[in-house]
Amino acid sequence: MPKRTDYISWDEYFMGIALLSAQRSKDPNTQVGACIVNNDNKILSVGYNGFPLGCSDEDFPWDRTGELYDTKYAYVCHAELNAILNHAGGSLKGSKIYVALFPCNECAKAIIQAGIAEVVYLSDKYADTPGTRASKRMLTAAGVKLRKVTLAHSSLTIHFDEELV
Repeated sequence: MPKRTDYISWDEYFMGIALLSAQRSKDPNTQVGACIVNNDNKILSVGYNGFPLGCSDEDFPWDRTGELYDTKYAYVCHAELNAILNHAGGSLKGSKIYVALFPCNECAKAIIQAGIAEVVYLSDKYADTPGTRASKRMLTAAGVKLRKVTLAHSSLTIHFDEELV
């Protein structure tokens, strides 16, 4: 019997993990996930955007407009930073980070400092904003490879029905 031929690529697998991680985010507007992998295609860490530990998502604002103090922007940790901070130990040097949305300038700093060698992203919808332009400038200067992922599948379906396994 020949092997299956319709399996997903490594890029689809890891971007799928990032997108699945994003589903943990409680942000009512933007859900972003990240997945860090080493050169042996082993997952080192995952993260999603949300408030820091001990900061209740019931007590902190999810608003996008108003004074900074009253918006989510002063409090939310982005998926990339959470994935870096969630790493259990050892070095991230030379790894890849798969992320649904191109990293902001603050996450770019953390990616560079962690030694991550490649950013693989799905969306770059904020490409023309000063923060994203600064991010690309820093990542490029630091020698981090930037790659928009190309996927053969536009969607995958996950069933939680044990009868389908």
